[in-house]
Amino acid sequence: MNILGTVASSYTSLPPTSVDYLVVAGGGGGGGGYGGGGGAGGYRAANSFSVSAGTSYTVTVGGGGAGGPGSWTQGTSGSTSQFSSINSSGGGAGAGLGSNGVAGGSGGGGGGGYWGDPGEGGAGNSGSYSPVEGYAGGNGSDTNRTGGGGGGAGGAGTNAPTSTNGPGTSNSITGSATTYSAGGYGTTSRYAAVNANVSSPGNGGSGSGENVNPAQSGFAGAVIIAYPDSYAPLTSIDAGLTYDQPSRSGYKVYRFTAGTGTVTI
Repeated sequence: MNILGTVASSYTSLPPTSVDYLVVAGGGGGGGGYGGGGGAGGYRAANSFSVSAGTSYTVTVGGGGAGGPGSWTQGTSGSTSQFSSINSSGGGAGAGLGSNGVAGGSGGGGGGGYWGDPGEGGAGNSGSYSPVEGYAGGNGSDTNRTGGGGGGAGGAGTNAPTSTNGPGTSNSITGSATTYSAGGYGTTSRYAAVNANVSSPGNGGSGSGENVNPAQSGFAGAVIIAYPDSYAPLTSIDAGLTYDQPSRSGYKVYRFTAGTGTVTI
């Protein structure tokens, strides 16, 4: 048996020629005062993205948008995330009383406030990508003064007064199934406390009722790359990037959760 050949074939110091990626943008903040849910951050994922040895690639992790600070105030949109030429659009802001939803990467804010008659949810997939990066938010309603749900990567938010947030999408690039980019909840009644969305990359924040302040902020995005662990580690990672390396059998995984900078293959 050729032991040396067996060992040599199990590891190479060569850099990878392609990587898998997941690029999730920051979620939009919920609206204050009869507010709609914030749209989820845009979601883009694929396998076999070609890379070249010695080349530096930009990584930017988009932050979540702030929730509306008081009654009748709109949230703010999330920020774009990027890996090389792959961009995902920030989630749209949730609408407050009397304002319409704002278009965003994952469906804009949910519905507008109840004076919208109806308050219109924002459109999704602002980057016009195929497959889409996210879906539209739902409309607000006069009934019970409620806001629509924020759009998610897995589907649209629905209209008030029975609004639900748009679902996220599950991905196992880290080795564990995780749901990314769900929309925020619209407020369910005039004085309802915030039905807070869970913490996960790209999720939108939830809207608040009248005098229940502030609305929930959106969550930051993430950029994740992975490739077989028979290849060499990344040559360099800028200090401006916050990252960890989740354990996935047979793969090297780099998960970036904040910052902007470059990585070199």
